[in-house]
Amino acid sequence: MIVVLNGYPGVGKLTVGRALIERIGGRLLDVHSVYNVAFALTEFKSPEFRSTVEKVEAIGHDLIRALPEDVPIVLTHVLTDDTSDWGQTEWDRLQELGRLRPPFCVVHLSCTLDENIKRIGDPGRNAMRKLRDEATARRNQDQARPLTSRGADHLLKLDTTGLTAADAADRIAEWLPAAPRRRDNVQPATPDPGR
Repeated sequence: MIVVLNGYPGVGKLTVGRALIERIGGRLLDVHSVYNVAFALTEFKSPEFRSTVEKVEAIGHDLIRALPEDVPIVLTHVLTDDTSDWGQTEWDRLQELGRLRPPFCVVHLSCTLDENIKRIGDPGRNAMRKLRDEATARRNQDQARPLTSRGADHLLKLDTTGLTAADAADRIAEWLPAAPRRRDNVQPATPDPGR
């Protein structure tokens, strides 16, 4: 299956994704793993930036397609319904993966503004070149653009305010079709209080 954790910066996508993989097995591809090559070597939103993202993403998607069909794939992203043509193209590529590796499950992660400001300000976000600007959290919450889920086989909306990453991952794992569980007897790690 394909599980897309979709949400604005600072809601806990990567941390929840790591905890989810501990529960269901599979592979995690974080949007920053794709974008950081472009952030490091090109100017943001330039034609070179977009081309770099598309090339790195294509490599990732080719590798996903080559994995055994029973390996769950968890992806993180932030895509909205009123997205640009480029964003729509990215969403179309995710939908195609979902069509090839069903079911296509989308989880919209959110949290309150106060929690979002706290999380987005975490200094640990610098290492991943993640946004740390409080104004970004305020703008995203004020605009409240709906996150996209067109074409999803299953949709879950989960407010992560007050949840540890482990709690959020448990809820998602229980919701997933067929409730996949890790097959190798590895015990989940201690919950990350930083979400």
